[in-house]
Amino acid sequence: MSRSRIVHLAIKVMDLEAAKKFYTEMFGFEEVNTKKTREHISCHMTDGHIDFTLMKYDSEDANEALLAGQGAQIHHWGVTVEDQEVAAEKIRGYGGKIISAPGEGALKFRAPDGTIAEVVKEGRYKTAK
Repeated sequence: MSRSRIVHLAIKVMDLEAAKKFYTEMFGFEEVNTKKTREHISCHMTDGHIDFTLMKYDSEDANEALLAGQGAQIHHWGVTVEDQEVAAEKIRGYGGKIISAPGEGALKFRAPDGTIAEVVKEGRYKTAK
């Protein structure tokens, strides 16, 4: 079994353009793509190793926005797994709760400690410069 690795970190922001400017100019992160997804705009960036996503929700009342709580903050992180179904069963076995629909590319869950994360297959996020 290969070791999982963290490949994604999503930050909920209130001002997408200001956040994008800060992370590109301050740290040299590069924008990979920006797209509308469900109830938010996702600006995927990279430092060359990890997908760093800025998420601007249409409303603080959006279902996904409420998962993490009000205001700007870390929303969730993502880790690679070989098999999402096996991972889902293990997550449940350890007291976690699956919170996204089966078959989505990123299977979101709430860990036993309450934090939100997702399991993805290797290659979901583009990170190489």
